[in-house]
Amino acid sequence: MDATAYLGMASERFNHNAEAIKRLVITISDTQARWKSISTDWSILEVINHLYDEEREDFRQRLDLLLHHPEQPWPGIDPVGWVTERRYNERDLATSLANFLQERAASIAWLQSLEQPKWENSYHHPAAGSISAANLLFCWLGHDLLHLRQLTQLHWQYLEQSFPLNYAGDW
Repeated sequence: MDATAYLGMASERFNHNAEAIKRLVITISDTQARWKSISTDWSILEVINHLYDEEREDFRQRLDLLLHHPEQPWPGIDPVGWVTERRYNERDLATSLANFLQERAASIAWLQSLEQPKWENSYHHPAAGSISAANLLFCWLGHDLLHLRQLTQLHWQYLEQSFPLNYAGDW
């Protein structure tokens, strides 16, 4: 893949991903939004709030640091802990989705405002090793895809609890 061409399409891809996330959750009931297949799994509502916090406290913030102050340490985050600490599953889905979409729009506007970003800047992450700004952007896009898959799986599991889906095919 030509990374340069993909970098040019990143804002468009982020916009499409946000629309896909919105379409997967906009019409579900409050019951489905909070439902979990098992207590340790995340609900759709928890996924949306995770995406919101990641948008504003992880990827955009860290990419900004990497592009403009690569020598500065990244702030700590606790995405898994935030699910319970911040009581994601007690929030309102419509508000949570609107919050995420607003932050995503801010991220897209920020990405489009970048002038000659130094995509080669790198940071040494304790778990991921050396990561360039370009790679961090691709990880952000990949993070969207992981959660699109998770949201789709949650829809499948919710439907499957009431109706056998064996004729639909294998998950």
